[in-house]
Amino acid sequence: MKVSQRTRIELPEHVPSVFDVYVGGVRQVPGRDFELEGRSVVFPRPLAQEGKLGFWRWASMWLGIAGTYRKHEAVDLVYEADGRREVETGLQPQPYDSE
Repeated sequence: MKVSQRTRIELPEHVPSVFDVYVGGVRQVPGRDFELEGRSVVFPRPLAQEGKLGFWRWASMWLGIAGTYRKHEAVDLVYEADGRREVETGLQPQPYDSE
């Protein structure tokens, strides 16, 4: 099984061509932390995503037995639209396919 070492995020259509990228609240630098390929932001590394919690994990958290400490790297885009600063959150990273 081959795991992609790169991650792609497709830009929503309403996001303009000028924007800032944040991962976990930290501003990313174009050319160093990510590249643009068309309407995609491509990171040279995998981004950690927690995924869905199973029943037993959810139940143990609800009962106060355990918490969730898995790594989850949220990606946010900040851009200007109609003179206002907008933030796009909840973007879903996908493994990079060079096809």
